Amino acid sequence: MERIDPRELSLLRLTSAIWRRIADVPDAIAWWSDGGRANRGRLRGFENMHAGERCFVMGNGPSLAKMDLSLLREEVTFGLNRIYLLFEQINFVPSYYVCTNELVLRQFGEEIRALEMPKFLNWNSRNLFGQSDPTINFLRMRLSVVDRMQTDATRPLYGGGTVTFAALQLAFFMGFETVVLVGVDHRFFQSGIPNRTVRRTSERDEDHFHPGYFPAGSQWQLPDLRRSEIAYRLAERAYSDSGRRILDATINGACPVFEKKDYHDLFEGKIP
Repeated sequence: MERIDPRELSLLRLTSAIWRRIADVPDAIAWWSDGGRANRGRLRGFENMHAGERCFVMGNGPSLAKMDLSLLREEVTFGLNRIYLLFEQINFVPSYYVCTNELVLRQFGEEIRALEMPKFLNWNSRNLFGQSDPTINFLRMRLSVVDRMQTDATRPLYGGGTVTFAALQLAFFMGFETVVLVGVDHRFFQSGIPNRTVRRTSERDEDHFHPGYFPAGSQWQLPDLRRSEIAYRLAERAYSDSGRRILDATINGACPVFEKKDYHDLFEGKIP
């Protein structure tokens, strides 16, 4: 199977995948309840809201800290996971916030609840946030062996091994014509079995834009770059087929999928 390196298969990984799907059944059923129906109605309000516009998706790689992000103040932006650790430094907040990783939501939920922009969170973590906050919209994440590009955010999205893929599916649904990626370094110092949950032991996080992004003692899931690249290719094809595009303006980014652009050039004449 293209997505999985046979050398990374283990009984523990297979067992974990099975149990995740069993545990997901109540959440899958609840998605079709009255609460799920109301949530999907709120999501529908974002459909094609930004037709023809461009946006920036701010990844969480170390390169983000090396960029002049002040150029994004007048742009439509998506911030991911713990992007708020940059807020004081950049002096603006993203237009939208996306977090689908249940570990992040569980460990940093209080900080995420305090964010005031529209938020798109994992449906399975709804009990941590409630459904009365008008800034919160829940995305249903599909547990699947093979990823697809979902263009309707009222239907289950595919994980693709990265929250960036969820943001790309959401941006398509919102109608953006051009999506620019920044801070999507697509490389990590720490490696191991993809998706395995480990506890951080290092005092300094070298894999993200902030040294305390995942502090010592916190948990995170090891990256799955193989799966992410497959998902990115699905996104690139869907955007291209619909006359849209995804550009990668990450400084020294390692992702081989998207057309590369110099970050500063994007603000000269302003690509729509």
